[in-house]
Amino acid sequence: MNPVTTNEQWAQLVQRIDPHGKWVRAWELKGGVSAQVTVLEMVGADDQKRKIVVRRHGETDLAQNPHAARDEFHLLQALHALGLPVSTPLHIEESSGIFPTPCIVMEYIEGRTELSPADLTNYLNQLTDALAQIHRVDYARQGITFLPDQSAIYQQTLCRQPSFLDDKVERYIWDTLTSIWPLPQHNEPVLLHGDFWPGNILWHDQQLVAVIDWEDAAVGDPLSDVANSRLELLWAFGHDAMNHFTQQYRALMPAVDFTHLPYWDLCAALRPVLSMAQWGLDTQTEESMRAKLTEFVKLAFDQLDEKIGGSI
Repeated sequence: MNPVTTNEQWAQLVQRIDPHGKWVRAWELKGGVSAQVTVLEMVGADDQKRKIVVRRHGETDLAQNPHAARDEFHLLQALHALGLPVSTPLHIEESSGIFPTPCIVMEYIEGRTELSPADLTNYLNQLTDALAQIHRVDYARQGITFLPDQSAIYQQTLCRQPSFLDDKVERYIWDTLTSIWPLPQHNEPVLLHGDFWPGNILWHDQQLVAVIDWEDAAVGDPLSDVANSRLELLWAFGHDAMNHFTQQYRALMPAVDFTHLPYWDLCAALRPVLSMAQWGLDTQTEESMRAKLTEFVKLAFDQLDEKIGGSI
């Protein structure tokens, strides 16, 4: 349950950002599951109204990383300085007495998620270009050395086998990944967004204006982000969109070795295979997503060795 925040607390936060600022109103942004996101409207010392975004990480994020707010704030600082499409970080509250948990404050960006683009090809090209920009960041040079290793995250996941695997597909995915993990490294590690999908992209006038929700950022094989995006684009727009994105990414990032893409596709499929039933989807949506997920998994196995793929 999200904590109730008083008007006095919001006013205190505004004062931290601008000592002469005044809080006007606040409203929560819906849709996030890992963090509570609130928009504040304030009046600054110049008497101009402005909007800021307050992001408070949830218990799950903080249990995994007590410094999640600090890490995300410093990451946004580095990416904003490089000119990447991210919100401007303004302030961090790690331990102040205003709130029971840390938070970061960012500039509000006028934009919205878009799941029915007027020009899908242009949409996909911009999406792919943004991911390539992220993967080109020299994270070590920028001091972004505090992020977790993505392969190690999967290693921990694969060490915690569920007590019961529902069906043949779940068992095949689990057995295939555990038999080969950790994957031999074919690509240099890059900065990963960790959850790059249409729901974490903001658009304005058909232009991509921001990549949001960086709490899952990590360092690792670029194919991890690619695979996650492929599945999400399959769900949102179908096979042709998924394939266009993949081909466009290959063209933009020719040095990336795609040999292990099927394994990373299986990694992307693992979470929904095991947990989709808890997502609260309506019956029709869940059936459609499960059907596409099964196709996605089959395609991955078809691309692997005949011994693995031939019997599914």
